[in-house]
Amino acid sequence: MATSSLSSLTVAFSSLSFSSHVSSSNKTLYSPWIRRRRTASPLLWNSPTAIASSTSSFPIAAVSSGAAVSTEDLEGVSLEKYVKSRLPGGFAAQRLIGTGRRKCAIARVVLQEGTGKLVINYRDAKEYLQGNPLWLQYIKTPLLTLGFESSYDVFVKAQGGGLSGQAQAISLGIARALLKVSENHRSPLKKEGLLTRDSRIVERKKVGLKKARKAPQYSKR
Repeated sequence: MATSSLSSLTVAFSSLSFSSHVSSSNKTLYSPWIRRRRTASPLLWNSPTAIASSTSSFPIAAVSSGAAVSTEDLEGVSLEKYVKSRLPGGFAAQRLIGTGRRKCAIARVVLQEGTGKLVINYRDAKEYLQGNPLWLQYIKTPLLTLGFESSYDVFVKAQGGGLSGQAQAISLGIARALLKVSENHRSPLKKEGLLTRDSRIVERKKVGLKKARKAPQYSKR
């Protein structure tokens, strides 16, 4: 009885042998991973290299391919190219340059003969300063004082602080750059107080006080 069951099992295994179902031709077995490796496009599109290469050329590549790009991107690219074309060698290589500071803000200003354009960090000044009339007045005052509002283009690199501090730093930078045009500009600029560096900053907090001078409420008991 045992021998008959063993013989039947042997026959069953021989019928299910792997070699009988494999073709004799030299073909590889199907595998979904092999197919993905051959095409490779779905995997490589999500790689960091592909993402970096695609974002580095935007929006220039998108414009050339005819894709839809917002007007803000187009204006940013065109303004940056415009500034670099007007300032060969960068800001440091220019002749009419001035540096202004206010609180924590620092502004490097370059003047070029032009029609009165104001560009801050590769953006239009009105857009950068959020259309605030007071801040725009700060940066226009030195040019208006000398009557040069439509004679020079102003290019600015500003960093640190807030928009108010940056606007006042730009004003000082423009005034200092105008001195390099002519020393005769010193008298009218100084009369308006545009050459004075405003040194006022926030007073530091004191130990035991809530702020610089504000003390905790007094309690008798």
